[in-house]
Formats: sequence, C-alpha cells, structure tokens
Amino acid sequence: MPVLTVALPKGRLLDPALQLLSAMGIQGLEADTRKLLLADAERDLRFIFLKPADIPTYVQYGAADLGIVGKDILAEQQPDVYEPVDLGFGFCRLVVAEPRELWERDDPAKWSWVRVATKYPTLTERYFSERGIQVEMIRLDGSIELAPLVGLAERIVDLVQSGETLRANGLVEVAEIMTSTARLIVNRASLKTAHARVNALIAAMRQEVAK
Repeated sequence: MPVLTVALPKGRLLDPALQLLSAMGIQGLEADTRKLLLADAERDLRFIFLKPADIPTYVQYGAADLGIVGKDILAEQQPDVYEPVDLGFGFCRLVVAEPRELWERDDPAKWSWVRVATKYPTLTERYFSERGIQVEMIRLDGSIELAPLVGLAERIVDLVQSGETLRANGLVEVAEIMTSTARLIVNRASLKTAHARVNALIAAMRQEVAK
C-alpha cells in the first residue's frame, strides 16, 4: 500500500493540528521535533513539517497528498487543491491597520491612494481595488508592524489574533479584509488514486472536528 504524505504547518497551527491527529489515534508526532519528516508505519502515513506558505505548493504538485494550512494562505495563493474540511482552529483575521496618530485624523472613506506593507499582496490588491483605491504595495515577510514605525509605509495589512501586537506597536485596526481558520487540503490526483484512504482520513477529521 503506498504511503500517504501529510504536510503539517510549522508555527502557531502545529500544536492544534497535532492534537487533532492525536485525537484520531495517530501517535508519535511531536511539536518540538527537529526532524522534517516522520513516519507512522502502522498506518502507512508520513508527515512532513513545512513553512505554512509552502504547503499549498507541496499539495498541488503531489509532493504531499494532504495538508493543513490557514485559509488566509489559500485565499492569497489560490492553489488548485480540494478543500474538504474547515478544521475550526487557528482563528485569526486579516486587517488593515495604521498608527494611532494617523487614525485619529484619518477618514478611510476619503482614501484614493495608499501605500501598504504586507505579506498578502493578492488579497491587499483585491481589497483596495474593489473600493476604487489605488494601492502601492511593499512586500515583506516578517515584522510587518515595524513598517509604519520606521516610515516604510503608513499602513499595513496583516494577520491578527488578539490584536495585542498591533496595540503594542501603537497601531489601530481600521478595516477587516477576511477571517481565517485552518483547513484540510487534498491533492486532486490523490483523491482519485487513493480514494478510499483519503476519504477515510477526511471523514475521521470531520468526525473529530464535529465533536
């Protein structure tokens, strides 16, 4: 029987993903492992640990049969994958934020041009263009909150959970673009070639999420 490969996201979604798999009876996975690949020989499963942004690519091109990743990344990348289950954990929001002193005198209804720092250029472009606002984007990969503090961009588009990081950096949320939770994604070919096994995993996850 061929081994099914499941891509798991490093970072904030990993612990709840491992808890879900453990509840399904899949053991031996540890969040603090330095290994990038672990196998469950009993179930013919192997698990690879990836940066969340890489998971849709691995699944779309068949290097992984299934993966767990945030809806924000799927909306940004729009990969050609099957997305059967909203796993319900990892809730966060993609928002527009700006420094408090700007917010106090700002009127978003009057925006015609903005410069925004973000790691979500597709979603950012769509949000502003739908509102007839020209946007200049500065693409960053980390510490987006720093951009307004050093004058790189007045506004940012970034993920927030509690909003604590925004507040700590003197930023105020001015608009919400979308909400996001973790999703199970599946390679379309795997869905056909390993139909019974993939569907069994999907069903087991659905059952666990519904509890």
